[in-house]
Amino acid sequence: MDTHHLTRMANQIGSFFEAMPDRQEALAGISQHIKRFWEPRMRRELQQYLQQGDGAELSGIVLEALQADDDWKV
Repeated sequence: MDTHHLTRMANQIGSFFEAMPDRQEALAGISQHIKRFWEPRMRRELQQYLQQGDGAELSGIVLEALQADDDWKV
């Protein structure tokens, strides 16, 4: 899958959860959503993208959520 497409999808998830008043709940919701609903290959590609660079295409909340929780990784 195209990395640009994955980052766009992750940012859409982040936009949804960013509206939540509790920041910690929002961060947990992002990583839990990715873990529950993304195929392992999609999570693996996102993980490789983060390892290869700084995650510049990801929104701040998504990057923060993924860095704070290792459970989403394959």
